[in-house]
This record gives sequence, C-alpha cells and structure tokens, in this order.
Amino acid sequence: MASVDEPLQYFQYHPPSGWVAAETRMIAEIPVGLFVNGESWLTFMCTPTHLEALGVGFLYNEEIISTAAEVSVVHVCENGCQLDVWLKHDVTKPDHWRRTSGCTGGFTATESTPIRPITQPLESLSPDMILAGMEDLLRSQEIYRTTRGVHCSMLTDGEESRILAEDIGRHNTLDKLAGRVLLEKPDLKRRLVFTTGRVSSEMLQKSARLDACAVISRTSPTALSVHLADELGITLIGYARRNQFNVYTHVERLQPSSFSIPVSIPDEPASDTR
Repeated sequence: MASVDEPLQYFQYHPPSGWVAAETRMIAEIPVGLFVNGESWLTFMCTPTHLEALGVGFLYNEEIISTAAEVSVVHVCENGCQLDVWLKHDVTKPDHWRRTSGCTGGFTATESTPIRPITQPLESLSPDMILAGMEDLLRSQEIYRTTRGVHCSMLTDGEESRILAEDIGRHNTLDKLAGRVLLEKPDLKRRLVFTTGRVSSEMLQKSARLDACAVISRTSPTALSVHLADELGITLIGYARRNQFNVYTHVERLQPSSFSIPVSIPDEPASDTR
C-alpha cells in the first residue's frame, strides 16, 4: 500500500538572512483506478487511506448500490493503484462522467441533484455541540498535523460515536465516510457531518445520502448548496470557528429563542475558497 506522505526537501526565504534549507513531509496524491465487475470505470486522484470505503461509498453516492449487501468483494491491489469492486448483480457503466467542482476534481454521473428529504427527526442541536464538534474534527486530523494540505470530514451523532476520513479531495472524504458507514455500520443516534472543506452542491448531495440532519463547515457554502439544504431539510452551517458560526438554513434546530437576529449581516470574506 502506498504511503500517505513522503519526505521532501525545500528552501525557505527569510529576509534579511536569505535562504534556508528545510525538510518536511508532503501529502501523497496518487491515481487509483476503480474497476467494477472487472470493467474500468474511472481514476480517483486521492490519498491512499480507506480505499475500500472510497470505492463502495462512491458507488453508493452515485446510487449504483443501496446497501453493502450488494457488494461481493472489495479488493485493493498490492501497490494500491487499483481498486476492484465486484457486485452481486450486473451494472451498467455510465456513458460519461461530469467533473465536479473543487480541488482534485471529483466525478459524478448525476446531471442534477434529486430532492430527497432526510429522514432524521427535527430535534434540537445546541450551539455548544456544534462548536465542540468542529473542535473535535480539527483536533483529530492526524494526516493534516504531519503534512497540511489535506481535508477532513467527520460523521458523528454529536455524542460518543464518530467516524473520520482524510483526503486531498473534499469530495473523497464524504465518499469514504459513506463507504465506512456501509461497511462498518456504526451506531449513530443522529447524523451530523463536519468538514474542513467548502460545501458545494455535490458536497451537500453526498451529505444528504448520508442522511445528515446538519452539515457544518469551517468555511463557506455555495448559494446552490444553501437552496438545496433548505429543500432537503438540512441545517447548513458555515464558518464554524472558535466561538461562532453562521446558520444558513433550518435555524429552528438550534433553539432559535436563544438567538437575537441582527438587522444586517456583514459580507463574508470572498477569498476563502478552501
């Protein structure tokens, strides 16, 4: 299996002293070919962790499969560059793949997002739970502490149960989470998605497939993801940092009686595109 990082020598410029030689470890980015029932489908550009979950989760998010029971075998080749998924039924490869937005460019065969409201109950979430969850996510980024340059997403019930996935691609982290849910079947009382990445419409759609009642990001959502979250019944939260966050949809989950609604909301910084 390929390593998640590799050593690298580089030079830093520090005026007035000038150049300084330094060493670090850089996050790995490798091509992994996905084969379904022996047929080549596409190539992920990803971090070589939880590859079995990545393949299964991707097929789930693309609505190729609905349960882990449809999967017969998942196998990663010895060098980590090929992922074979054998299903218990025939499946037709999509005619074309559409590259999604964001770093590394994810893929989808879906032309539009199906509106399928979540089944999670509309129960209250506390601001402390949101802030503690984001702190937990940032604290738990093992690969990030070594290499930087990597995204992390977490699926949790806001209490004790949680699963995490790190990858260079924010879309990949949610595919890995979906695969881990199917393969590991964690006991989650509710489902909240926390992520370091920007919430695009594809990220929102993948979170909806996870049946998440809330999606919380360290950075911004897009306008389309806000509209979709509103229709799907998902509480969408952005800029969750330190002791504050923004709620864009379904604020009723967060005990609105404790909030004072401002007359105007300041513009968000346009430069944050992570």
